[in-house]
Amino acid sequence: MSDQTQTVQNNVVETLSEDRLGQLRKVPILASLKDEELHCLDGVREIQIRPGEAIARQGEAAHFFWILLEGELRIYQTHPDGKDMTMAMLESGNAFGELPLLMNVSNLASIEGSTESRLLQLDENQFWTLMMSCPEVRKAILANMAIRFQKLQSVTLQQEKMASLGTLAAGLMHELNNPGAAARRAAQQLRENLLRMHELSMKFKERDLTSEQKHCMFDLQKQALSITQPIRMNSLDQSDAEEALAEWLEAANVENAWKMAPTLVSIGMDSKVLECVRAEFNGPYFNDALNWLEALVSSMQLVTTIEESIGRVTDLVKAVKTYAYEGKGQKQTIDINDSIHATLLILAHKMREKEIVVEKNLAPDLPALSSDCTGLNQIWTNLLDNSIDAVSQHGQIRIRTWAENNINSGKPHIDLCISVGDNGTGIPLESQPHVFDPFYTTKPVGVGTGIGLGIVQRIVQQYRGTIRFSSEPGNTEFVVRIPSEPEQ
Repeated sequence: MSDQTQTVQNNVVETLSEDRLGQLRKVPILASLKDEELHCLDGVREIQIRPGEAIARQGEAAHFFWILLEGELRIYQTHPDGKDMTMAMLESGNAFGELPLLMNVSNLASIEGSTESRLLQLDENQFWTLMMSCPEVRKAILANMAIRFQKLQSVTLQQEKMASLGTLAAGLMHELNNPGAAARRAAQQLRENLLRMHELSMKFKERDLTSEQKHCMFDLQKQALSITQPIRMNSLDQSDAEEALAEWLEAANVENAWKMAPTLVSIGMDSKVLECVRAEFNGPYFNDALNWLEALVSSMQLVTTIEESIGRVTDLVKAVKTYAYEGKGQKQTIDINDSIHATLLILAHKMREKEIVVEKNLAPDLPALSSDCTGLNQIWTNLLDNSIDAVSQHGQIRIRTWAENNINSGKPHIDLCISVGDNGTGIPLESQPHVFDPFYTTKPVGVGTGIGLGIVQRIVQQYRGTIRFSSEPGNTEFVVRIPSEPEQ
């Protein structure tokens, strides 16, 4: 045990007594052994632990196999938020610890006493000696491991899905909040504009306008309503135009000149265009006429903002539907580009936090994917999420799709190719052979489960595809190839 694991009382059992043999016969994996075969456990260490004392810590190197003689133990995993989740409670008669030893991985969970407990502890050499010298025990341990591995994989996969769901839900709420807040602000400002226009209209009603004044207002109104989008100008020209108009308005004693100028410039208004208003409306009516015009232009722009915000919400809902309902066990046609676009929308908030530049080169003529498999979007989610974590602030992520003819399998078909690359730190050379291994991760304990790329590889294989990668500092690329019509 490492220094991080608490010290427990222990002593070496040189030769198993009759009482101890009787206890071991109650252990399921040892029940079929004869007495002479049970003596292969001679020399094991007996340990005693109190409630709360640990014999293994999540993330530490695995060195032991245990048989619980008396008491109860708790197996739990620590999540990134620091919370512990109990995975199982072990009662007397259980043998455990074989999974990390056989898989050659660190402890996947922590183990501590729930009550006063007594165990037999085998170190690695004793464990492998037992495996080699006792075929019946080996069969039982391997069968036990297979069951435990399936349960652990199922639980961990569910945790990964729930974590992904939480991340996506948080991202979706973040994404929905922005257009929602923009639409609400625009609606409030629109209400204020309408009230202001009503007040100004009442003022004009009290005074009979001349035919020239009416024509001037109608012409300006027509020009304002003809502009559906703000006029695009470079920053310097726009700043100069706004400053010049604001100074002209101030010289004419117009209130809120500097607030009014940007709105009027956005539809191409300048001092020359507004001279007719100044000529026709003297005194305070000039100020009222410009305020009315600014309120009209601003209202039209606010309507556009509300439309864009609602459109953004609609796009997000469509993206979530694409993401959630893609592949539900029935034959369907999937647009790979749409699937990637939906995932990008849902992960957009994480990219904005790092101000990541995303380069997309999606083939417009990419054939559709025809399949009844599921989980395609999980591929893009994991690959993009890993890239987001790998790049630094202002990093770069590259996404490319294309189609290739393939005759290597003997039957000509079209491969759909998807590349996800980044300029992040890269995958360490010693870690590259293990990136698709179950539970392998280079992230700190409690930060990652290490099953993300394992999930990706499994889903790609379900589609009869392949996944390859290359990585060095500053350039990592994963390439997925999937037949457009996978053989069943």
